[in-house]
Amino acid sequence: MANTTSAKKATRKIARRTAVNKSRRTQMRGAVRTVEEAIATGDRAAAVKALANAEPALMRAAQRNIIHKNNASRKVSRLTAQIAKLAK
Repeated sequence: MANTTSAKKATRKIARRTAVNKSRRTQMRGAVRTVEEAIATGDRAAAVKALANAEPALMRAAQRNIIHKNNASRKVSRLTAQIAKLAK
């Protein structure tokens, strides 16, 4: 348990940031899931549209240190490759 005033404040601040980051992470995962579901159904048009929403969400999460930037880039790259396969 925090003893000093500054440590108590830091604990409160961490709790607030955690809540915000959890929300952002959930939103990002939902965007990615939408793309994956569209790919699974084979609907290329819906997948492209969903990726247009998911890519900024991933990059925003990377910018805010919710996930690593290479992780975000890798996810976008893999989703794009999967969508490209649908065209064939």
